[in-house]
Amino acid sequence: MTRSVCRTHRIRRTVRVAGAGAAALLALSACSSSSDTDSDSAGASSSSPKLSGQVTVFAAASLKESFTTLGETFEKQHPGTEVTFNFAGSDTLAASITGGAPADVFASASPKTMATVTDAGAAAGTPATFVRNQLEIATLPGNPDHVSSLEDLTGSGLKVVLCDKTVPCGAAAQKALDASGLELTPVSYEQDVKAALTKVELKEADAAVVYKTDVKAAGDKVTGVDFPESAKAVNDYPITLLKDAPNTDAAKAFIELVKSAEGQRVLTGAGFRTP
Repeated sequence: MTRSVCRTHRIRRTVRVAGAGAAALLALSACSSSSDTDSDSAGASSSSPKLSGQVTVFAAASLKESFTTLGETFEKQHPGTEVTFNFAGSDTLAASITGGAPADVFASASPKTMATVTDAGAAAGTPATFVRNQLEIATLPGNPDHVSSLEDLTGSGLKVVLCDKTVPCGAAAQKALDASGLELTPVSYEQDVKAALTKVELKEADAAVVYKTDVKAAGDKVTGVDFPESAKAVNDYPITLLKDAPNTDAAKAFIELVKSAEGQRVLTGAGFRTP
C-alpha cells in the first residue's frame, strides 16, 4: 500500500501563535480525512468475497450448447471456480432435485417443471424467466420427404419421433397438435429433446418435433421446417437458485451472468428468444 504523506509549510515566526495553531489543526484534519478515506476504500474492497469452488447447474437438455459456453465464460471471469452441468429432461432434473440431489442452480424448459421444485420448497426465492423457445420440425438433411407442415407428419410411411408428453418439448408439441386438431402417433417418445433429435441425426427417424435451438445446434445434420402452430406453444425458461445450494455466492453470480447482456447474446445467438 502506498503511504500517503501530508506536508505542512513552515509557519514564519511573524505569524501569531493562534494562527499557527489553526493552520496546524486544519492540516491534521486533512491528514485524518485522507487516512479515513483510504481505510474505508480498503474495507470496501475486502468486503467483496472472491468466488471459488464448484457450481453445479441442473439444466434442460436444450440449454446444453449455450450453457456450456457460459460455463466457460464464468470460469474465466472467476478463476478458481468450476461449473459442472447435469443436462437432461426438465422433469427428470426436477425429480432429482426434490429427491435430494445436491445442486446450486436449476434452469427448466417450462414453468410447469419448475413448479415441481418450487412447490416442494426446494427453490430459494422466485424463479426468473430468462429466455423463450419455439418448436420446429427437424427432418433428414435436405428434407427428402418434402415435409412442409405439421399435418405432413401425420402421413403414413413417415417415422416421426416426439419428446415424451411429460417433458416440456413433448408437452409443447402436443399443445401444437391439439391447436391444429391433428393426431400423431410417433414411432417413439424420447425422454429429452436431444434424444429425439439424435434419432433423426442417426437416420432412425424421418422427422422429429424439437426446438429451434436444437435444429440450429445440429447444423447440416438435419433440415429445419417452421410451422405456424408452433407460435401457440412457446415455452418460457425459468431459472432459480436452489435452497440448499452448496455454493450460494457463485450460484448467484452464474445466474446473473445468464441474465446479463453478455449471457443473452450467447442465448439469442443459439436461437433462443428474449422473454
